[in-house]
Amino acid sequence: MTVRKAWIVGIAAIGSALAFVMLLVVGVYVVAGNLVGGVGGAGKQLAKGSVPAAYQKLVQRWGNLCPAINPALLAAQLYQESGFNPGAQSPAQAQGIAQFIPGTWATHGIDGDGDGDRDVWDPNDAIPSAASYDCELAKYVKDVPGNATENMLASYNAGAYAVIKYGGVPPYKETQNYVRRITTLAESFAAPVSRVDPSEQAAGAIAYAQKKLGTLYLWGGNGTAEQGGRFDCSGLTKAAYESVGITLPRVANDQYNAGPHPNRDELLPGDLVFFSDDLTNSRAIRHVGIYVGGGYMINAPRPGAVIRFDPIDTPDYFGATRVTEDGAKALPTTV
Repeated sequence: MTVRKAWIVGIAAIGSALAFVMLLVVGVYVVAGNLVGGVGGAGKQLAKGSVPAAYQKLVQRWGNLCPAINPALLAAQLYQESGFNPGAQSPAQAQGIAQFIPGTWATHGIDGDGDGDRDVWDPNDAIPSAASYDCELAKYVKDVPGNATENMLASYNAGAYAVIKYGGVPPYKETQNYVRRITTLAESFAAPVSRVDPSEQAAGAIAYAQKKLGTLYLWGGNGTAEQGGRFDCSGLTKAAYESVGITLPRVANDQYNAGPHPNRDELLPGDLVFFSDDLTNSRAIRHVGIYVGGGYMINAPRPGAVIRFDPIDTPDYFGATRVTEDGAKALPTTV
């Protein structure tokens, strides 16, 4: 019996919970054992819909400005800084989609669209300026040993002098965490160039969700006792992965960035699957479920319904994320 057929049998026999979980565990690791090629690194092409359509061409173009950056890395920085919000302003007066402070903008802001002005609130100027600033930093530290991209990111966080002084990423915890966070987050914006590794925690996450089958949906539900153990869609996926030690953001569109994105024909049990009315923008995602194989997911679908199995091949299917522990940790706490 093929793994795919095993899943169909398992889904048909919903009443046999133990049998289903055993098929799940076997399915995850049999398929995982057949994978070749390892983890796909951050490439030069953006994953489908990972950047809002309004900014995708800008990020793709300017993300190739110099060898130290790429579109996925630039996208990760913009997401980390503002969540792609061109009107964002921080308490420290960092402004716009790239969160330039006024002094840095005055020195490094460029007229990206050639309209005669430099407007920090205009993504057509701010995104090219962010790429240009990255490349300027990379030039400052080009003679420093080590990885050029990591040295550039460390310069962004701690200053080029610190990178030069220490001959690479300085021994500052904040800076080291920043470099790790952005390079990891970039993987969730890149189109994988090969198959990605399966999640080690997938079976446990699905086993948790399976125990909630039949539970009535609750908008904003996190499964607490006060809520009668009820969930909404992203509350269920968050709790399922939290049960195996991975903390996801609360809302579905942020959960999309918790790891790389397998193609539809590469899905494995445990992948999060996402749905949207706008297939060009991951920020518009409105629903998420946990893939279980055979074209089905466990999900909390809507008010009045219960947690159940549903097919994923619908017109609003957006894509999938293979959750990783590092990917989840890299996500900003607020976007």
